[in-house]
Amino acid sequence: MLELRTVEPGEWSLWRELRLSALAEAPYAFGSTLAEWQGSGDREERWRARLSIPGAHDLVALLDGRPVGMASGVPGEADSVELISMWVTPAARGRGVGDHLIWAVERWGQRRGARTLRLSVLPNNDRAAALYERHGFADTGELGDLLPDSVRRERVMAKSLATV
Repeated sequence: MLELRTVEPGEWSLWRELRLSALAEAPYAFGSTLAEWQGSGDREERWRARLSIPGAHDLVALLDGRPVGMASGVPGEADSVELISMWVTPAARGRGVGDHLIWAVERWGQRRGARTLRLSVLPNNDRAAALYERHGFADTGELGDLLPDSVRRERVMAKSLATV
């Protein structure tokens, strides 16, 4: 059974477990690195701060009681919100977990009155891009953040929340 749960700062260790797994399993998918969140970067107050972004909606997905995915919705500019930190463990992929996380962030954005849901995906993350495209996201044509190679940029995608 799939359950989505909102995570509060006091549940930072659950978020930490998933985020470190995500950064280890899919380093190609995130702007952050595992090294940045380990060692001196692995501090309770830092994890709590991540879960204390004003207005954010942080979710974990539990499949049969086990944590298998995560995503956040954060306020964006003007009338938009952003989907960030999306990840599903390989064992749970293809089981609808990503779909449910996206739908939950869409509903959260609508409740906030947002008209657009935006996200950034790394150019080599084809599986994630395909998932987002299935959900109606399209390229915006905007230049995303510059990647560490100083050549490539993140792919910026968006969808209207008016039709969700």
